[in-house]
Amino acid sequence: MFSAGDLDKARTLTGEDLDRLPFGVIVVDRKGTILEYNAYERSMAGMGARNVTGLNFFHDLAPCTAIKDFEGRFEAFLDSDETSIEPFQFVFAFARGAQRVAVIFVRLSNNSDRATICVQRSDVGE
Repeated sequence: MFSAGDLDKARTLTGEDLDRLPFGVIVVDRKGTILEYNAYERSMAGMGARNVTGLNFFHDLAPCTAIKDFEGRFEAFLDSDETSIEPFQFVFAFARGAQRVAVIFVRLSNNSDRATICVQRSDVGE
């Protein structure tokens, strides 16, 4: 699982520094527009070097997340002042097979306009 140090890094790093993290990092704005998408996540999602910045994460890139249990939870997370970190489990439905992931929404204090989605993968059978 993610360490507190890993999450702190994901909150503050951008660009090439995000690419060095050992888990997926997607920074999105309130509408779901991708602002940052690190190399680990591109590799695990089969994106290769494709530039996905500017696409909508929930609708263009990962439509399996355009449901209440993910996108709705994200919207509620940004609307809430109660926490700046929200962990949960999710299963991505990829054509090559389902993948269980640990997801953590992370936001900087008092920033309700963007958040970081951290994704750590494991096999569904685990």
